[in-house]
Amino acid sequence: MSELVKIVDSLENKVSKLLHKLELLQETNDKLENELIATRENKDNSQKLVSEWEEKYNSLKLANSMLGSNTNKTEAKLKINTLIRELDHCIAQLAE
Repeated sequence: MSELVKIVDSLENKVSKLLHKLELLQETNDKLENELIATRENKDNSQKLVSEWEEKYNSLKLANSMLGSNTNKTEAKLKINTLIRELDHCIAQLAE
């Protein structure tokens, strides 16, 4: 009978240790999920910032080419033609 008690005590001890490990793993998992969420938010913010800077860069390139810079004249002409087409389309819709 005492062997049975020892086996039961041993099993209880092992179950207790496993439950404790499970608790620790769940806490670690929660921390990692929070880190992942924060990292994703940081990545999204960085991507938005990069997009904003790319827009500013493209606007600056266009402004420089319109001011007489020879490097991007073709691009500026294409942009102007696109804007003119858009204006013509708007005027045509207003005329209808």
